[in-house]
Amino acid sequence: MRIHLQSHPAHSGFTLTPAQWAGACGRAGAVAAGHNVSFGDTPEALAAGLAEAEALVTQTSALSQALPLPPAPHLRLIYCTAAGLDGLAPFTWLPAGVQLMNNRGTHGDKAGEYGLMALLMLVNRMPAYATAQRAGVWAGDVHGGMLAGRRLLVVGLGILGGAVATRAAAAGVVVTGVRTVAAAHPACVRVVDPGDLDVALRDADLLVLAAPLTAQTRGLLDRRRIGLLPAGAGVVNIGRGALLDQDALCDALDEGTLRGAVLDVFVPEPVPPGHRLWTTRNLIMTPHMSADDPASYVPMSLDIFFDNLVAWNERRPLPNRFEVARGY
Repeated sequence: MRIHLQSHPAHSGFTLTPAQWAGACGRAGAVAAGHNVSFGDTPEALAAGLAEAEALVTQTSALSQALPLPPAPHLRLIYCTAAGLDGLAPFTWLPAGVQLMNNRGTHGDKAGEYGLMALLMLVNRMPAYATAQRAGVWAGDVHGGMLAGRRLLVVGLGILGGAVATRAAAAGVVVTGVRTVAAAHPACVRVVDPGDLDVALRDADLLVLAAPLTAQTRGLLDRRRIGLLPAGAGVVNIGRGALLDQDALCDALDEGTLRGAVLDVFVPEPVPPGHRLWTTRNLIMTPHMSADDPASYVPMSLDIFFDNLVAWNERRPLPNRFEVARGY
């Protein structure tokens, strides 16, 4: 197969390199043999690669800046080294007959650790201590607590949310999950569908948003639903910034209705200078890095690509096929 790997020049920590490709080929075995491979990080390289490529492996940032795609008469597969592809919507640019894939499965371990860290930060009042530190105040009357026994609501039990739920349950947290179909999850004492979200919010000491961004989840945690959370609750968002109403969350934090929040995703990104998020009290911000480990991200992504290539060769459904109609 003729395969082109396209990177974004500004994202050097996650570049698709010949050395990483060779390492993945060594792990993949027979499915990795005999391919004609090219690499690039410029529009010219992408155009040259797509003139012959049957498969494109690419960062979403590299793909989005290239849309609409240059002519790609032989293209059959596009594999993106990201799980959420909402930034590529609408998908009218996708050539007819070309299968689109994401790298679902790459992010779980890192996101699970980040989520557990964020929960520990919230119950130990780290956002409040950070606010006091910036103000030069000794917050001796602020005391943290224990994570075990807290009631956690995880919205989205896919790779990200499932990993957080699993680690939280192992720490003694009582976990309730929300997902489209309320099927049981081993880390959860119960799972409900979105129709029961309002009721579930009222019982949550801690809330983790880990759902994909779709038409159904955009603005899911709006001002009304933020108001349903118990006084003193904490919020973590590792899904997408548009899952929640940022202004309403900032209001609740500034007013002290919520005890704290840890956010990794925002609208817009990067957060511009002067935005109120920078000065909202009891808020910890990280720059969209909760699920990305530079040491393992690209190797794991390439391993998943080869898993899908095995399925393609065997004419089986692709495990990582991105369903445009669902948005994930």
